[in-house]
Amino acid sequence: MFRKILIANRGEISLRVLRACRELGIPALSVYSEADRLSPHVLSADEAACIGAAPPKDSYLNIPNLLTAAKAAGCDAVHPGYGFLSENPEFAEAVEKAGLTFIGPTPAVMRRLGDKLGARRLMKDAGLPVAPGSLETSENPDRLLADAKAAGWPVFLKAARGGGGRGIRLAQDEAALRAAVPTAIAEARTAFGSGSLYVERRIAPARHVEVQILGDRHGNIVHLGERECSAQRRNQKLLEETPSPALDAKTRKALCESAVKGAKAAGYVNAGTMEFLLDAEGKFHFLEMNQRIQVEHAITELVTGLDLVKLQIRVAAGEKLPFAQEDVRFQGHAVEVRVCAEDPASGYLPSSGRLSELHLPSGAFVRCDAALRTGQDIGLHYDSLLAKLCVWAPDRAEALGRMAAVLAETRLLGVRTTLPAFRALLAHPGFRAGRYDTSTLEGLASAELPPGMLRAAAVAAALLEQARREGRPLPVQAAGAWAHSARRASLRGKA
Repeated sequence: MFRKILIANRGEISLRVLRACRELGIPALSVYSEADRLSPHVLSADEAACIGAAPPKDSYLNIPNLLTAAKAAGCDAVHPGYGFLSENPEFAEAVEKAGLTFIGPTPAVMRRLGDKLGARRLMKDAGLPVAPGSLETSENPDRLLADAKAAGWPVFLKAARGGGGRGIRLAQDEAALRAAVPTAIAEARTAFGSGSLYVERRIAPARHVEVQILGDRHGNIVHLGERECSAQRRNQKLLEETPSPALDAKTRKALCESAVKGAKAAGYVNAGTMEFLLDAEGKFHFLEMNQRIQVEHAITELVTGLDLVKLQIRVAAGEKLPFAQEDVRFQGHAVEVRVCAEDPASGYLPSSGRLSELHLPSGAFVRCDAALRTGQDIGLHYDSLLAKLCVWAPDRAEALGRMAAVLAETRLLGVRTTLPAFRALLAHPGFRAGRYDTSTLEGLASAELPPGMLRAAAVAAALLEQARREGRPLPVQAAGAWAHSARRASLRGKA
């Protein structure tokens, strides 16, 4: 087993990995930026090292600084968590070249699957159904248009190196696609370092369902069931549940077996997630593979009783999986909501402020993963996720009732959050009946807002996200100014 693990992340996932290390008896090194000096993941650490200034490019994305900290502390392994460098093959390769173990897939597999088009071709060759669209990337509008016509309108224009729901534009026809290509190329280069694009037919209405995969270095791969991730805003997940209410037993079996087949075709090792879209006829289509632990791994742990992070560490140390597929047992129903510093009433515009009051729920069958404290400043440097609230119950109806109670108990004052959106969603008859898709949650939030305000808020959110990725966060006033001008414009009817 490892001597010491560097946790190359921050916030709640840093605390989650730290807890797993402690349970395994492995010392861990937490890292932090200057902005996170007093953050809970630092105050709770066994050992901590500052790796740079607040902008991510100077700290959590700074590979030399991370490796210097790891070597100075005597670490022999690195856990990347999710986000930041977790799916960066250059980081995984640098870790290996430094003589440390990367707790995740190999750099070669990361490159193979990080190329969205390469992953589509690989899965198609392995016999998995994929949505109609490009099989080669391009920056040529004519080539992309030809692919779109062959796939059928409408289509999504996607960044080949994109991820996390980012780098996606919808084109309803030829004019819309041609207009979107130059901007999409520029955005993809800025956000992902490559302007390559591809098109994929839009499946709508669609359910987003993913399968948790775990593989060891001895050729064993198992699935740990599926998660329903259709409650989204701007193609990014906010609420997840398992099992999915959209699947019957036959479809669930076929979906999970396809996910294992795809992972084996990729030669996958460690924790990963195969993502699919489910169409209105109940047919599933491969979307992409996430090569890391997922934000929503907690609900899989609740229904299986397995600790995915500890299993990640054991597998990376060379151990075999301690169970076979037939040993995995699924019990009950689990739901997770992502409490983010965003304002649903303003098109999910990022919010910031100081936590003046904080009460997170606890109790039987309730799990809260967070790294928060009263008086903590919530800024715009990093991802907006504040906490994950999870519940388990014997069935879905009881789980939703428990989540409603948890939401009523939760208080985070001083910053706007997604809590009101979840309360509205849980009261939605279609959601309670299990009838919802990827447009449901955003539709609830936008029902009362004028279109002009929604457009301006979406632009503001995109600018703030781009600034974060470039390591130059906009001041808090920028977000407020966009929201204020959007509201005024919508009231005047000029937007």
